[in-house]
Amino acid sequence: METTEQAARRIFGERAAMYTTSAAHKDPQVLARVVELAELQPHWSALDIATGTGHTAFALAPHVRSVVGTDLTPEMLAEAERLRAEHGIDNVRFRPADVHHLPFEAETFDLVTCRRAAHHFSDITRALREMWRVLRNGGRLVIDDRSVPEDDFVDECMNTLDRYHDESHVRQYRASEWREMLTAAGFAVAVTEAYRKHRPLSALTDGVSAENVARVRTLVAGLSDEQRRAMNLDEVKGEPYLDHYYVLLAATKA
Repeated sequence: METTEQAARRIFGERAAMYTTSAAHKDPQVLARVVELAELQPHWSALDIATGTGHTAFALAPHVRSVVGTDLTPEMLAEAERLRAEHGIDNVRFRPADVHHLPFEAETFDLVTCRRAAHHFSDITRALREMWRVLRNGGRLVIDDRSVPEDDFVDECMNTLDRYHDESHVRQYRASEWREMLTAAGFAVAVTEAYRKHRPLSALTDGVSAENVARVRTLVAGLSDEQRRAMNLDEVKGEPYLDHYYVLLAATKA
């Protein structure tokens, strides 16, 4: 049976090119906020975990001495390296790594970032402990990830939809869960910012198997009026749109 990490490597290997041009992952407004929350210093060394095709690493690069981007998926890193060379960025390097077993000495980095990936981690507690371990004392952690509101129905519904979208999905956490997990891992949480985007249903079905597309559409079609309102499900130019939830967090190694 496939592990979560094996599933992620397979799925993102197949979809790697999509993430090179993905508007959600290239979103300049969110990337700018990540950079702002990081409180960067020119002498810093940064680690971008689950870097994908490198968008966050490239956003950090002008503001720090060096950036290492890690990812499980070779195809993602190949895309990231192509983009790095294309844009002539010389202070970023990429290497394969699993967040649960980071190949770095303790207290190596001044900053750790992780965008749109933590909901795939099979052991979030271990992942956060590894982030804490490789950060220097007083170092900064910035996370941007898919999330869910403090609503049991929306929580269950969005997590189910994301499992249909991506079989390596584990869980989108509530902001309150994030604060608890970060505190337990030894971080002092400085900023928690929840936000949402009204996105087309196709964001959950593009690049997905026909079987799982049918599951997404069946779930959405079966929602009651009250449930549709909870999901902010509406039609925009003839296409179903619903809310997607996110959270930005900044913390320091206490």
